[in-house]
Amino acid sequence: MAFTATDSWSLEVNDSYSIATLLKEAEVRCFREFIYELDREPQRHFLRNDIVLKSEAYLRQKNKAHPELGGFDGLEHFLSRTQEMLLLDQYAVLLYRAKVGQYQFYRFHKNEETVDELSPEEFLDYREVVAGYPYEPAEKKLEINFGPFYSLGPVIRDHRKIGSGQRFLNSFMAGKLQGEWSKWQTHLCDFLKIHSINGEQILVDGQIVQDPHQLFEALQKAISYLERQPENGPIQKEKSHLRGLGFCDGFGDTVGRVLKNLQLLANLLEEPRAENLEEFINVIPMVSRVAIISPHGWFGQENVLGRPDTGGQVVYILDQVKALEKYLKTSLKNAGLKAQPKIIIVTRLIPESEGTTCDHRLEKVHGTQNCWILRVPFKDDQQGIVPHWMSRFRVWPYLEQFALDAKNELLTEFGGKPDLIVGNYSDGNLVASLLASWLQVIQCNIAHALEKPKYLFSALYWKDLEPDYNFSLQFTADLIAMNKADIIISSTSQEIAGTDTSMGQYESYRLFSMPGLYKVANGVHLHHPKFNVVSPGVDDSLYFPFTQKNKRMENQTSELTERLFQHAGPEAYGELSDPDKPPIFTMARLDKIKNLTGLVEAYGQSPQLQEMANLIVVTRSIREEGVEDDEERHQLKRMYELIAQYDLYSKIRWVENSSRQNGAEMYRIMGDRQGVFVQPALFEAFGLTVLEGMASGLPVFATQFGGPQEIIQDGRNGFLINPTQPLLISEPLVKFLARAGSDSTYWKTISGQAISRVKEAYTWKLYSEKLLKFAKLYGFWNYSELSEEKKELDQYCNLLFHLFFKKRADMLMPK
Repeated sequence: MAFTATDSWSLEVNDSYSIATLLKEAEVRCFREFIYELDREPQRHFLRNDIVLKSEAYLRQKNKAHPELGGFDGLEHFLSRTQEMLLLDQYAVLLYRAKVGQYQFYRFHKNEETVDELSPEEFLDYREVVAGYPYEPAEKKLEINFGPFYSLGPVIRDHRKIGSGQRFLNSFMAGKLQGEWSKWQTHLCDFLKIHSINGEQILVDGQIVQDPHQLFEALQKAISYLERQPENGPIQKEKSHLRGLGFCDGFGDTVGRVLKNLQLLANLLEEPRAENLEEFINVIPMVSRVAIISPHGWFGQENVLGRPDTGGQVVYILDQVKALEKYLKTSLKNAGLKAQPKIIIVTRLIPESEGTTCDHRLEKVHGTQNCWILRVPFKDDQQGIVPHWMSRFRVWPYLEQFALDAKNELLTEFGGKPDLIVGNYSDGNLVASLLASWLQVIQCNIAHALEKPKYLFSALYWKDLEPDYNFSLQFTADLIAMNKADIIISSTSQEIAGTDTSMGQYESYRLFSMPGLYKVANGVHLHHPKFNVVSPGVDDSLYFPFTQKNKRMENQTSELTERLFQHAGPEAYGELSDPDKPPIFTMARLDKIKNLTGLVEAYGQSPQLQEMANLIVVTRSIREEGVEDDEERHQLKRMYELIAQYDLYSKIRWVENSSRQNGAEMYRIMGDRQGVFVQPALFEAFGLTVLEGMASGLPVFATQFGGPQEIIQDGRNGFLINPTQPLLISEPLVKFLARAGSDSTYWKTISGQAISRVKEAYTWKLYSEKLLKFAKLYGFWNYSELSEEKKELDQYCNLLFHLFFKKRADMLMPK
């Protein structure tokens, strides 16, 4: 029986991938024998890596024993695409990944010559049974299914275009314009009349231009008039004439620019082509006020980095707002508007601020004209304002009130609604989704890191993890925010939908169950154009090549060089016996996923690497005193244990640093000494430190799991490593250092190509342009087409929030 998903976007099951077409009869028999081999092991749940490793050895034996069969290539390919295998008493159940976004679920009967195809929901039932949960009929389970709400909308069919939503939506809308032109002409005309900045009408005056026919006539008169004026002349002289025709400010600051944009609009009304629509929507000044939401952690500009829950997300947002302000200022000026953009970062106010500015309500972002950090406190019924920092896994009961308070604060600070709300991480995205619904504003989500794929089977075993992580709330919040969002920004395409053989982070939300809570049949629509890949950049005023000596401060370089390589002092541990060796450099928070202790262990187990280089480790703290986070304390203790176990005291320098400026110079000091940067995370959603190291001119070795595989072109401008075993970390480093030692040009070649890679593909200017283009396009799309569908989806999400999320969150509130 072949299963075909009712909602085609959710789990595409293609009949061309049926088991009969994939395996020969001999291979099916061989596969059954392989299952019997696995049955002898106590393990009942196998993942792809285990399946591949075990099957490779088994198939080598079969090929050797039966050369007459001509090999088992089909079975080898089949097993390489098998993501999971469940062994039950009578069955082996498989999840086979045909390609990105396409699955088959198979049930092999151990004692019969039959193979069944299962539904996704049946596969989830078997997964729960293997995990030790009693079987429950479907009627007793709460099922969450977002599929019906997307049934009428656009779908990206080609999996290779997932993450290119803006480009797809632009073409889709142009096609709709052509097919329903009279309707869309009216939508476009009305859309141009609703915009204002600081209470002033812009673009089109609805009192004068009331319908598309009048708009087109006014355009012809305005174009004819402007064609007779000097192209480079300021538009101020022509304003009164244009206003008489119904055109307000916002089309440009010169005659030539206004003429070009009015011609674009006229062309769009006559012939709605995709390129005309994209170009015109992009020049409309729809955005001048942006709210960016990031509640958890210590959000500040000094003395915060490296504290619990405080790292790359803070750096990302601060760089983002500086670039957005700069781009918005230019855009508004080019549109002929005097308005200044305003960006507000909404975060949590922490009264017990521990020497940071996190107890300041309002703080200006350094290097900006009108960007602010607005801090709003968490409140509970007992204490009122909650005074102390708390883990990101504990914030859930405070977020609704935080969102309500933030709404009032934003309306006051902006003097009205923001034009765009950007959420960050699970908590910020949930707050952003609430604010966007209440204020009817375009919402953009940025995950930074999704916890669900970071912890193996975190949904299936949620009960074991709940006391520490509260994943039942976090995953529910993710589902609500993902589906309410107008735009979802990811740093890489694999973050959305993975690869042919591995699952994407967002994809992990499509189909899962939390036994005893609910089953998710269709959790997120990966083929929806809301998904867009926009990679962040690096602050080139802070992270620049080590060769640019004129931009560096000599005193800072000397002081940091001493701290890193000479006298240890109270901020460092370890005394280098030979400080002139090339440095292996790493810098990150001390947590299990960042895996700094894994790098130290790899270094400790490699005498050859110790002979070739010193290891320089930079973290926020090197002492347990004052460290509140349990995981950080455990990693600190582990670091000291490894240094003692492998006798590394004279070969390692472990340094404290919480200054971003000092961290940037540290990269360059490593470049002076022809060192390398290693990012050994077990998983990294993107990898800002990878970009920082490359921009500074360092050859970078980064985890192959996650975003770095899209940043680094392996062997050309950096290197991808498998951080799961010490030898897999140390071997590539030994190989590189040996070649760099014998070939004086090799290090410089990789260094130069790393710098070029960042300059070409990872700039904040490009990021800002794309983000604002998305906001405008999706704003037009929502206005024109999605009002009813979006309203129904919001209502479904609100039910999930009020009937499930709030009840569980209230249980965490101190009594």
